[in-house]
Order: sequence, then structure tokens, then C-alpha cells
Amino acid sequence: MTAPLLLVDGHYLLHRAWFGFAARVTSRDKTIDRTGIFGFAALLRKAQVQHAEGFEIFVVFDSEDGSQARAGQDSDYKAQRPEPDPGLIESLSLVKNALDHSGVRWIEQDGCEADDVIATLATRARGRAIDIMTTDKDYIQLLADPSVRLLNTGLAQERRYTAGEHILPRYGVTAEQWPDFRALMGDPADNIPGIRGIGAKTAARLLTDGRRLENIPADELRPSWTDQWPQALRWREMIKLDTKTDLPDNLLTAMPAATLPKAAHVLESLDLW
Repeated sequence: MTAPLLLVDGHYLLHRAWFGFAARVTSRDKTIDRTGIFGFAALLRKAQVQHAEGFEIFVVFDSEDGSQARAGQDSDYKAQRPEPDPGLIESLSLVKNALDHSGVRWIEQDGCEADDVIATLATRARGRAIDIMTTDKDYIQLLADPSVRLLNTGLAQERRYTAGEHILPRYGVTAEQWPDFRALMGDPADNIPGIRGIGAKTAARLLTDGRRLENIPADELRPSWTDQWPQALRWREMIKLDTKTDLPDNLLTAMPAATLPKAAHVLESLDLW
């Protein structure tokens, strides 16, 4: 049988590993910070044990130039993000080595953001049960496919999100409307400001009954909103995920991953202690 699929947003998990531990994890001589690789391996193994036993696991990383295409549409895109900690970046190559050691397949596709690659892989794997491990709200639009769920292992209670149970009741819009919704209200994480004067409640009201930006009656829009409409249409296209990214064939195996080793064993095997 085809195994269910866990797609992991690699930079999300590395960021969580780097900043999410109460104490730093160092080499035995206390000279090298190993929190990034240790935390990544530990969190991925915990996700497998608690939520993804029998799943195929595939990890996707942003490429260094992944945001350039969207920045070409709007130079403010992600411009507010600070430079990452040097230790965080240095951990990335070690994480990839650890994944290879653990038998977990991964990709960093040139010129691509991880969310577009994951959207493409989820589309290719349509019909399989798919969990996406992330907290990035851009992925909500993929929940239009009922076989896709979002997995947030950082929460104490409900960890899997679906469109019907969580998105519509919480936000008042469908997964298909998510790019329209965020174009109206903005997305601070990506430095998309949204239309001035429109928050989440107003955006949901304007999109009532499944409307898209093109279907909102003109008499419901303030003149100042109408002036910003071309920007909103551009932002919506930037927020939409690309489900047809040019990727190599046969990235997915449909086979369950082997039981992942403990983080300490990974560091020991790679001579990182």
C-alpha cells in the first residue's frame, strides 16, 4: 500500500529547533553550538513517533534565491526580515547531512521557495493522505484538497488542521479564498501590507458566499480601497502557491520511512559531539 506522506517545511523546523530549546546544546567541549542540528533531529523524530508512524517523510528547504521571483513583483516582499543568526545558517548543511544519514529524502530546488515545492509535491501526490509540518499560513490554501492537513507539533492540544473543521470556522473564508483573504488584510510575515482599513473581519465579510476579489460588488468598497485594488490583485498572485514548480521526477517513493534515530545518536555518528 502507498504510505501517507509527511512533507516538512525544513527552514520552519530548523528555526524552531534553533530558537525553541530552553538551553543551548553544545559539543562536549562547550565550544560549538549544536542546537540547530540536535533540535531538528529530535523534533523530526518526535513528529514521526507521535504523529507520522508509517509515513513517507520528505523535507523541503528554501533555496537562497527562492524569494527573488516574488520580490521582482514587489520589492518589499520579505524585505523586513533580519539576517539569520550565523549559527543557524551553519546548521543547515549539518541538518542535510543528518537527513542523509537517517535515510530521509530532501530537496532544495534552485530559485524556489519551499512552499511552492511542497505545493507541487502535494499536487503530484494527490489521492494520498498528506500532512504538511509547518506553521506558515500560506499553506492553508492547500487545504482545499481534503486529503491535505497541516501539522503543528508545537501545540499542546489539537495539532492537525483541516479546511472544514478549522479554517472556515476560525477565519470565515474557505481554503480556496485564502489568497484573496490575505491580499485584503495583509500578511506581515511576508511584508504584504494589505489594503488600508481592511482587517480580518472586514475581509471575511467582503468575501462572503465564496466571493473572490473580482466578485466583490463595487458598492461595498470605499473609494480608497478601490484605488488600492490593482495592488491587492498583485498581492493575491504573490500569495498563491505554485503547484507546477519544475522538479525532478520520482522524488517521492510512496514507501514509509524507517524509524528515525535519536538526535544524540545522529550527532555521535556524524562526529559532532
